[in-house]
Amino acid sequence: MAASSSALRPPRLPAVPEQASSLPRLPKNRVAVAGRRSIATRAGSNPGNVSIPKQWYNLVADLPVKPPPPLHPGTHQPLVHADLAPLFPDELIRQEMTEERFVDIPQEVRDVYELWRPTPLIRAKRLEKLLGTPAKIYYKYEGTSPSGSHKANTAVPQAWYNASAGVKNVVTETGAGQWGSALSFASTLFGLNCEVWQVRASYDQKPYRRLMMETWGAKVHPSPSDVTEAGRKLLAADPASPGSLGMAISEAVEVAASNGDTKYCLGSVLNHVLLHQTVIGEECLEQLEAVGVTPDVIIGCTGGGSNFGGLAFPFMREKLAGRMNPQFKAVEPAACPTLTKGVYAYDFGDTAGLTPLMKMHTLGHGFVPDPIHAGGLRYHGMAPLISHVYELGFMEAMSIKQTECFDAALQFARTEGIIPAPEPTHAIAAAIREALECKRTGEEKVILIAMCGHGHFDLAAYDRYLRGDMVDLAHSDEKLQESLADIPKV
Repeated sequence: MAASSSALRPPRLPAVPEQASSLPRLPKNRVAVAGRRSIATRAGSNPGNVSIPKQWYNLVADLPVKPPPPLHPGTHQPLVHADLAPLFPDELIRQEMTEERFVDIPQEVRDVYELWRPTPLIRAKRLEKLLGTPAKIYYKYEGTSPSGSHKANTAVPQAWYNASAGVKNVVTETGAGQWGSALSFASTLFGLNCEVWQVRASYDQKPYRRLMMETWGAKVHPSPSDVTEAGRKLLAADPASPGSLGMAISEAVEVAASNGDTKYCLGSVLNHVLLHQTVIGEECLEQLEAVGVTPDVIIGCTGGGSNFGGLAFPFMREKLAGRMNPQFKAVEPAACPTLTKGVYAYDFGDTAGLTPLMKMHTLGHGFVPDPIHAGGLRYHGMAPLISHVYELGFMEAMSIKQTECFDAALQFARTEGIIPAPEPTHAIAAAIREALECKRTGEEKVILIAMCGHGHFDLAAYDRYLRGDMVDLAHSDEKLQESLADIPKV
């Protein structure tokens, strides 16, 4: 493992400018993690210092069967480095293709991570009591980052690698706005211009996410937009389109591919993104080891897969090595059931067909999910590496309707105090199911949840639920069959 075992330590505070030297400093013994208490006080344990990992972990190195390669959309041949050069800087392309087990985290990236990492691992004792379960529930909370979710774990290195390569502009898509917020934050740190296409449904539902991006200097468009050729075609076909992540990706990729001074950044799905997110699982392994706990079940929501993979992959390494034996459960929305209803096939990562072909679980690149409140999970495909692991039988998947998820969110908020983003409510709902089953059987399982972000900018969704206006949306089988019929034949 990348870091040594001991208790959460205070992140190093930035130097105080001379002109501000009279400002009060945090006491030396305070854990400066967004005001949260460490596991030592929340879980009743005293684990010593847990450090920020020095390396990211690449699961591909340890898999008995390597995942199928992405293909060039024109030739259907495996991608080579040069195929990705119009979109990404060289180092990110190398990370996308590498089979090395560990990749060093640049010190400049670790310096920024220190603003919020390590993040707390918290035992949900009050939720356990409410449920009356013998299970022990822990959650790794990523909502302490400046942008409020796990997305900053990859936004910072992506921005840094682009800036180091002399790139001036980065473009991206965002669903709920968490990824767009994270990249806007990271871009402003490294002097990049940032332009974001936000899925129209979320752009309308979550205006404060847009304002957060603009506060960090980003330019934000609702997607589909009239700024790109892809957007104009989509609007011509459906002027009232709610948008989708696939559509927003098409717009951002078009701009990056046609401008030499601009690169594209992606918030999930690709290997290098999941690689960066493994700081979550590496930290969590140390935190659990420090208190002598081994998880029996690890649960995370899945849209593109980076949150789930970030927590789960280091634990999968330990399972493959025979050091522990947890179950892994991915939870997706019933309205966008990529793993549970999709097919495993080569498909485009975007709606317009501009990206490479990836072997993944997909609902078809033309699938437009209904506008559920978990905007970050409205993606037609699943990360190829998550899809491959699922095909190997290393993990399970389930889908849950959004009203059950928000019911679980209220139970969590009213016991643990944190209002979760709509996305991790899926993991909380699945964990509550697991805990109640333990209550029935008497099993004392340890349940670990990926709690990827807070819901402070999602209160309109809570308002709809509390007023009884929220309804469960499910995918249309007819619409699904139409989109599956358009998957490329490879």
